[in-house]
Amino acid sequence: MSGRGRFVTFEGIDGAGKSTQIAFVEQWLRSQGADVLLTREPGGTAIGEALRELILHRSMQPRTETLLMFAARCEHVLAVIEPALAAGRWVLCDRFTDATYAYQAGGRGLPPADVATLERWVHPALQPDLTLLFDLDPAIAAERLARAQRSDRFEAEQRDFFARVREHYLARARAEPQRFVVVDTSRDKPVVQVQLVEAVGRLL
Repeated sequence: MSGRGRFVTFEGIDGAGKSTQIAFVEQWLRSQGADVLLTREPGGTAIGEALRELILHRSMQPRTETLLMFAARCEHVLAVIEPALAAGRWVLCDRFTDATYAYQAGGRGLPPADVATLERWVHPALQPDLTLLFDLDPAIAAERLARAQRSDRFEAEQRDFFARVREHYLARARAEPQRFVVVDTSRDKPVVQVQLVEAVGRLL
């Protein structure tokens, strides 16, 4: 494709099915001839992946957690996301700054203004072209996580934590309906995938 690429982010509480669907969108875009980069946060670079291990598996204060998220994000934006977009590629990112608002402000209770300050410093001009928010009742998500038997610090949180995260995500979606598409992942997978194709296809 010519010109600047497209930046699509995938958000939602743990267990909402986000990881399965990002692989579907990647495959669909490639079938349409798009040049796709699949990445994730925290992570996406060697430094980001090292910080991811700390964030997911080491106990820390919420402010420390937030600062590490943005440290990983700074490296990710400068070294990976912006160069790929400048080269005309599609960047599909498993979580971005909306996740920090949802998890660290909504879930941990940090002031959203603090997250906004870091956002303006780390990526003042970069926002997703589209954010797909995979929405699911935290009780159902918890059942899925239990079956998967995964155990990082976030997945081990209680249901009320995920209820706060979910509500913060939905509030952001209501505030920016032009950017967000809310996807009900309690529905059958083929129905969900039709909605994804329609949403992403509008950017082609």
